[in-house]
Amino acid sequence: MLVILTRDNILSVNQVCPGCLLADQKGTPRWHHGKLGCGHSLDKRDTRQAQVYQCEMGFQVAEVDGQLA
Repeated sequence: MLVILTRDNILSVNQVCPGCLLADQKGTPRWHHGKLGCGHSLDKRDTRQAQVYQCEMGFQVAEVDGQLA
């Protein structure tokens, strides 16, 4: 599951991406083969951290599995 990270909130990509010119026809991020196609990967400091990407519009997008530890 992909989410948008802001300073104060975690938002669904469904709240942000439909207005993006780089989103796919469904209004979702361009996600291909486990990588964000409309952004680039940021370095992970720890294997326990979610993978975080910087989208072309400047948002940070995180890939989370949806399970609480």
